Amino acid sequence: MNTSMVRCSEPDHPREVASPSRPVAPPPAGAALRPLVPGMRRLLFVAAVLVLLAGLQLFVFTGRTSTFFAWTLANPLSATFLGASYWAAVAIEALAGRQKLWANARIAVPAVFVFTVLTLATTLMHLDQFHLGAGFTFGTRAVTVAWIAIYVLVPLLMVAVVFVQMRTPGIDPPRSAGLPAWMYALLAGQAIVLLGLGVALLAAPTQVAPLWPWKLAPLEAQAIAAWLISLGVAAVHALFERDARRLRPAAVGYILLAVLLSIALARYPHQFHWHSVSGTVYLIFLATMLLTGTAGLARGLSRPGR
Repeated sequence: MNTSMVRCSEPDHPREVASPSRPVAPPPAGAALRPLVPGMRRLLFVAAVLVLLAGLQLFVFTGRTSTFFAWTLANPLSATFLGASYWAAVAIEALAGRQKLWANARIAVPAVFVFTVLTLATTLMHLDQFHLGAGFTFGTRAVTVAWIAIYVLVPLLMVAVVFVQMRTPGIDPPRSAGLPAWMYALLAGQAIVLLGLGVALLAAPTQVAPLWPWKLAPLEAQAIAAWLISLGVAAVHALFERDARRLRPAAVGYILLAVLLSIALARYPHQFHWHSVSGTVYLIFLATMLLTGTAGLARGLSRPGR
């Protein structure tokens, strides 16, 4: 048997507590838990570095996207939104890459795959707006070529590594930190809003952009839509995992995203439609993200059985 696997009797992964309505059968004695394979670990760490750099370009050098980024963002609030999303992804991917078990890391994988595919599609649809022409410096063109190469290669690599991961023998650890009913309801509501608005922005950016609480160009709208859809996928995934210990990377990312988006509003308050219905909904949604992430992390870090 593969010596890299963790035995099911490992203290960090106790048996799930049975309830009268849902008894839990113990796993087979000596059954091995499916580990996170080295290829997936490396891919998650590399992805974390890449999104760290993208977030730096957008959240720090917000007014210099014409030089330091692959395309120019006219609205600084859009740039900081994307930068905050990239930096939140750093936490999700890096923390997922540190996990020993596949079950505790996989919350990051479907969302990242969906995001990269949608961002590649958005890039190809608006390729004329990217910094590829002779009018840009060599460094700016190199950043743009690297952007396109990354979004072509990463989805392909993910498919290959997921195939290896799924062929690795082993089982999931028993669930040990279930979510309260109110969190299931909140995650379901977030998933509906994120997926619905994300798909609408992606499919009809010009028509749906006025529903957003700041002015969006079509490319900005579809880039934001890719993030909304990927977050919606993560929320749906969380509903299926039903265990706070498996959701810890996403919980940290949720908290970080809510904090960074709040900082973005403080930096560019004049760009935000504070008195609009969409502005109010946006602020409420940030609060629910912070609540969900904080409660989920606290539950995931608590000792089993408490």
